[in-house]
Amino acid sequence: MSWEESTKQKMLHLQLPTDPRWVDIAAMNIEDILVDHAYCEQKAASSCISLIVNFFDFKEVTEVLTPVVAEEWGHFERVIEHLNKRNYTLGKPRKDEYVIKLLDFIKKGGSREQQLTEHLLMNALIEARSCERFKLLSQQINDVELKKFYYELMISEAGHYVNFIELARKIYDKEKVNARWQEWLAFESEIIKNLEIRGDRMH
Repeated sequence: MSWEESTKQKMLHLQLPTDPRWVDIAAMNIEDILVDHAYCEQKAASSCISLIVNFFDFKEVTEVLTPVVAEEWGHFERVIEHLNKRNYTLGKPRKDEYVIKLLDFIKKGGSREQQLTEHLLMNALIEARSCERFKLLSQQINDVELKKFYYELMISEAGHYVNFIELARKIYDKEKVNARWQEWLAFESEIIKNLEIRGDRMH
């Protein structure tokens, strides 16, 4: 089975695809995309570190997410390399309306397992959407080096998605995780439908 076929079965359950206009605009704003992408990788690494620290009592979290931290930070370093090659500067971090809206959907309270599951599902969703957008960039931008880069990251993000989903199913009731995941997917599709299309943002 090819990677694309496997991914389609395992991951591409996003209810609403990215508007095709996004990648067209992004292709004309590569500097802005790279800057925003760098901060997305930094935040992804930081998010995993926070989960490891805040849920230290779950051994599986440390075991599964420590390698993800290393990969995400490695991606950050590679994006910085691409910025430097093109004489771009990192610049300031941008407000991520997409993630802010997702954070509002996290259920408060409940058991430690429930709290952890909420954060794992949110992170899984971000990885899924990132994977979809990396695929679009790998297919449609003209920069050959970046096309290859984003194809590699598309595969990596798919792996991270699986890490988060499988970890949630291991820690909490699988049926409840699957039901909550459907709620997350539906909510995320509404965000995508109503979010302004901006070519200077990865999300």
